[in-house]
Amino acid sequence: MQEYPVKRGLTKGLSTRMVVEIKNCFGVDPTVSGGNYRISYGALKRLDVKVGSDGKSIIIDTESNLNVSDEVILDTNKKFRKYLDIITGFSTKERVKRAKSVTED
Repeated sequence: MQEYPVKRGLTKGLSTRMVVEIKNCFGVDPTVSGGNYRISYGALKRLDVKVGSDGKSIIIDTESNLNVSDEVILDTNKKFRKYLDIITGFSTKERVKRAKSVTED
């Protein structure tokens, strides 16, 4: 399970945007289970997304499907990164930098 901070200004309407962007990025409708939104797509057996307790982050839990081709893995990874970029407002490079600064503290 991984928690990703959301850029200031993008937290308003986060729970709605989470669902809309799942549909836009992955092309599937999520199922709802106790505040979590869940999909299964490509190399992901399971992708659970929910808003963090402070409302300023998202929490994502994944389970991988290892029995897929490299092309499916690359496609899934590309869509997952795009989803994170849109939802958090941070690029992959910015997310890595922020994660490193948190672990160094």
